[in-house]
Amino acid sequence: MPDGLVIRPARAEDAEAIDGVIRAAFAETEFGHQGEADLVRMVGEDGDTLVSLVAESGGAIIGHVLFSRMDVDADGAALSAAGLAPVSVAPAFQRRGIGDALIRAGLEVLRGQGVTISFVLGHEAYYPRFGYSPDLAARFASPFAGPHFMAMMLDSDAAWPLGGRADYAPAFGRMG
Repeated sequence: MPDGLVIRPARAEDAEAIDGVIRAAFAETEFGHQGEADLVRMVGEDGDTLVSLVAESGGAIIGHVLFSRMDVDADGAALSAAGLAPVSVAPAFQRRGIGDALIRAGLEVLRGQGVTISFVLGHEAYYPRFGYSPDLAARFASPFAGPHFMAMMLDSDAAWPLGGRADYAPAFGRMG
């Protein structure tokens, strides 16, 4: 990680820099689409942001992570839930542990907020290192169900729900 890296809550004045980081990060992927920057903006406009953190180095924002509110029913009861998406690191700073640090910091904030469960749609070799499990997510009906859909209980002592439904914030449904 770069010396002097600071992870802090995103502020309104960071919006343009966050947008730039997300667009640059996803331009460098095999996906090559730019919907993630629009997604972050729409989630914020809808008031569904639970955690938005930036990684800053030398006064410049070089990474961002967003956790948004989800509508989750587990075993017939509503659970406080968060969806992780997206996590972005500027291309020149990738593969240095910045994304890892952003995700771990975000998960700690969610635990402090009393959020029970978190979901992610992502690479099955990357997200299990944080505790995400496709087996837990498979218990939930979701439009995103499949091998890349994973979940984790934020309280490691909590029992896994037997089943339910998991819906991301409405902005995810407006992605085209």
